[in-house]
Amino acid sequence: MFSKPAPKPDNRPAMPLAEPAPAPSAEPAARTRPRPASLLAQNLVVEGSLQSDSEVQIDGLVRGDVRVERLTIGETGRIEGQVAAETAEVRGRVVGAIIAKQVRLFSSASVEGDITAEQLAIEPGASFEGRSIKLQRPKAAPAAAPSPAAAPAPAQG
Repeated sequence: MFSKPAPKPDNRPAMPLAEPAPAPSAEPAARTRPRPASLLAQNLVVEGSLQSDSEVQIDGLVRGDVRVERLTIGETGRIEGQVAAETAEVRGRVVGAIIAKQVRLFSSASVEGDITAEQLAIEPGASFEGRSIKLQRPKAAPAAAPSPAAAPAPAQG
C-alpha cells in the first residue's frame, strides 16, 4: 500500500549537457563588435614606441612615438614624442608634434609642439605652444584631361 512504484524507463533521447558553439570567423566578428580600449595606467612608464589599430587611453608616461587609431590622453597622461592618430583627445601633456584628422585640447591640456589636423578644437584654459597646420588630404586625381601639347594643331589655310 505504501510502496514506491517501479520507475518507468525513459524513452527520450539523452540531451548533451552543452553543445559546442560553432567557431565564429575572426573577420566578421571584428567588424561587428567594437574592440575595448587599451589603458596605460597612471603608474605605468613606457620607454619606446607604441602602436595600435584601435583605441588607447594613456594615463601614464610614454617616452616615444605613439601611432594609434583613437587616442585619449588623461589628465595624468604624458607623451614625450610624436603622436599620429585618426582622433586625439588631450587632457594631459604632450611634448612633440601631433598629426591627426581631429584634435581636441581640453582645458587641462598642455601641448608643446606643432599640431597638424583637419579639425582642431581648443577649450579655454588649454596651453598650446607651437604651430597649427591644416592637414591637407591628397585630392583625387582629376579625370584625364587632354594636355595643351596633345591638342590638335589648328588647321592652317
